[in-house]
Amino acid sequence: MQDEWAQTLFSRHRAQLLVLAQHHLNPVLARRVTAEDVVQETFLAACKRPQYFLTHTDVPEFFKLRTVLFQTLAGLQRKHLESQKRDAYKEIYVADGTTMSVPQLNWDKFADGITGPLSRLARQDRQAHLLQILETLPENDRQILQMRHFDNLSNTQCAEALHIAPKAASIRYVRALTRLKNKLEEITEFRP
Repeated sequence: MQDEWAQTLFSRHRAQLLVLAQHHLNPVLARRVTAEDVVQETFLAACKRPQYFLTHTDVPEFFKLRTVLFQTLAGLQRKHLESQKRDAYKEIYVADGTTMSVPQLNWDKFADGITGPLSRLARQDRQAHLLQILETLPENDRQILQMRHFDNLSNTQCAEALHIAPKAASIRYVRALTRLKNKLEEITEFRP
């Protein structure tokens, strides 16, 4: 009975968890562990905690699984990146029989990260304003914005996770964006 419950729960949210794992997986850790591995570890951890999923039924299942996934990622990072054993940051990448001291990660993103001190300060200032504004938004607004923009969930997936109709999820999303836009426009820098 318990195994069937866990399999049903996991199969319902597996695709969402895989996207989330791919999005949050540290590139250095990704040389040792795949997003699929993270999802499997999440499933194993969830199976060991059935009471966590059976209590507090007001919290959507996806959010509970999401929490377990982030805990699993943190555990894997501690195990592989913060241990005193073989250091993942010093490993030598071998491809096609040639040894390279620097792995071929996403070097195209490297140029994007090079900014001057003024650009960096301006970006940090905008980020601080945005975080301050986000704290003033209602929890429902922050929740739907996070699901759509950071968890990369579709409108239908958000509706399923929140146990609401897809049209209600759309309305909630548009209202949250409108509130965020209006608050951002109060800051002169964000005015169109």
